[in-house]
Formats: sequence, C-alpha cells, structure tokens
Amino acid sequence: MDTPVAASSPWMLPASQPHRLAACRVHCLHLPHIMKFLLTLSRRIDSLSRAAAGVAIWLVLICALVSAGNAMSRYALDLSSNAWLEMQWYMFGATVLLSAPKLLCTNGHIRVDLFYAKLNDRQRTWLDLAGLIVFLLPFAYFMVVYSWPWFVESWMQQETSANAGGLIRWPVKLLLPLGFGLLILQALSEIIKRVAALRGLVAIDTHYERPQQ
Repeated sequence: MDTPVAASSPWMLPASQPHRLAACRVHCLHLPHIMKFLLTLSRRIDSLSRAAAGVAIWLVLICALVSAGNAMSRYALDLSSNAWLEMQWYMFGATVLLSAPKLLCTNGHIRVDLFYAKLNDRQRTWLDLAGLIVFLLPFAYFMVVYSWPWFVESWMQQETSANAGGLIRWPVKLLLPLGFGLLILQALSEIIKRVAALRGLVAIDTHYERPQQ
C-alpha cells in the first residue's frame, strides 16, 4: 500500500502559506509510485527554477551598479565604454529569461484571459493544463530549436559587437535557448502537478489575483 509523502517536504502547501506564493507547492496524499517519481522530478525542476531566479536577482544588483558606475565615469571623468553599455542589456536579458520559469512556478505571470477568476479550482487546472500543452510548450520548443543554431553560428565565428569596444555576442545568444529550455522544464513540472491534481492525488493552489491597475 502506498504511503503518504512526509508532510515536512519543502514543496508542500501549508495552510498558512499566502496563496500567491504557494502556487508551485503541492500537498501530497497517497500517491502511486510513478506519480511519486514524477512529483519528485517536479520538485527538482522547481528547485532549479528557484536557483535560476536567484542568479537573476543578483544580476539586477550588478546591472544597477554597472549602470551607476558607467554614468559616473561618463559625467565625472568623461569616459565611456560600449562594453559597459552592452553588458547592461546582456544582464537585463538574462534577468528576464532566467526569472521567467520561477514566475510560472509561483503563478506570478500576468494572465490575459477574462475567465480564469470566475472558474472553480478544477476548471482552472484544466485551463492551465491546456494552456501549457497547446501554447507554452510549442512556443518554447520553437524558440529553443531556432535559437540554438543562431548561438552555435555565433560561437563558431566568435562573433563580436559591431560597436567599437563591444562585447562578444555568443553569451547573450546562448541565453535564448537556455532561458526557454528552463521554461520548458518548468512547464513540464506544472503539467505533472496539474495531472496529479486532476487525478485527486495532490492539491494545488490555483488562486490568482489580477494586478492592480
């Protein structure tokens, strides 16, 4: 007979957890072995997304410091560098692409549909599942497939910026397949959790609050 997963697992959905922060945590009941494996895999993917988001947080700070230093050197010392300017948008791109999987995990992404708030939990789960499978996965897969050769070509040619003193281009081009690859993994994690929820094996929090205008 299957045994419940321990309640101390960090990806559980505690009763006191705020709704908007608990979307990527599930409360496990009695699980078949295959679902235990898949939900454990889901937990690992969630941890990877949190780690990528942690990198993005530090990049925000570094980007702000680089921007401030570049502005000070320009106005105080009359010195400027295209490399510093390009580094800023490199880090901005990394911040967006590396933090997107965590937003999906925590249900923090902005929804544009008009019906989600009016649905019950099971209907929301079905709608999430359809959106992940029909829209997100194909789009993210398309981006990985078509951006990877773009990165490889840049790597092979050791492409550099056309601006004087600019940076090499392949690191920023690598961010596209990397970021969307992480998004695919997180989408698979969300699919696992929602399939388990529809089978009554786990309980997930589908609560969503529209951003205030």
